[in-house]
Amino acid sequence: MATMDVYVVVEHVRGQIAEISYMLLAAGRQLTEKTGGSLAAVVLSSHSQEMAEGLGADRVLCCDHPSLVDFNPEIFQQILTGVIQARQPRLVLFGDTSTGADLAGSLSMRLGCPLISSCRKLTAQDGKVTFTSQICGGKIMVEGQVPEPVALVAMIPGEYKAEAGQSDTIPAVEWLPFPDVSGLRTGVMGYIEPESGDVDISKEEIVVSVGRGIQNQDNMELAQELADALGGVLAASRPIIDQGWLPTSRLVGKSGKKVRPKLYLALGISGAPEHVEAVGDSEVVIAVNTDPEAPIFSVARYGTTVDLLDLAPVLAEKIHLAKSS
Repeated sequence: MATMDVYVVVEHVRGQIAEISYMLLAAGRQLTEKTGGSLAAVVLSSHSQEMAEGLGADRVLCCDHPSLVDFNPEIFQQILTGVIQARQPRLVLFGDTSTGADLAGSLSMRLGCPLISSCRKLTAQDGKVTFTSQICGGKIMVEGQVPEPVALVAMIPGEYKAEAGQSDTIPAVEWLPFPDVSGLRTGVMGYIEPESGDVDISKEEIVVSVGRGIQNQDNMELAQELADALGGVLAASRPIIDQGWLPTSRLVGKSGKKVRPKLYLALGISGAPEHVEAVGDSEVVIAVNTDPEAPIFSVARYGTTVDLLDLAPVLAEKIHLAKSS
């Protein structure tokens, strides 16, 4: 099997590396171990050398400049276009995020390279690379061969563990020149920090989420008591957030956050495709909905059609009793 070089574009927010980047490195490592190729991380930042530590790559291509402290698509595109054109890696991996999709789409057009989006898995066999991507909100998986010679891939979480993309060994660093950026059409005017003080539901191990079935704001207390009894956090689908009953940081869905808890308890949530897609990587999904045809049951391991307003207080009480005994 021919060797292949895999490049991973590291995503970060002001020097804080996004977890998806480590997952991409894990995917790249699996490929290069089978083909004997090289795995490189590309870090564009104002402190790129410090960020190179901990990356599970053979080498890190660093471009360091104050203009790279925040994401500017024009500058990032210009640097990456030069790198890919000059080095011709077999694969360039991006996170299928707002930043990654912005870069991958524009680079695909600039370079004339194919782009595979919503990719969950990459495998190498007999000199060929095969991709598995999801469509229709994760209801359908499609497979195909990755076109040669260079392809861009935007990947979603689920198949690879972030820990597998980390390393205690500091990789070799290779410096990239900062290009002439005169004549830029876009610039960063300022950076607005998100609201602080709330939990990050994407990192919680137990999530209790409520939907329209909660009926009114007064009943939110029942769901909160159940979440507290389980030692989890309370989240919600779009209708609850739109009502202002929970902050937007608690939104589970394509326009909110994807969650991967050990337990996801869906109370009164029908299961629209954008919601199901966001909870598909949970270890266990339990659905409570009076409609036996609700789509949420298609991804639930356990489910019941009992009214959540009857179930929640009884379940919370039973959990408290079990803990006390």
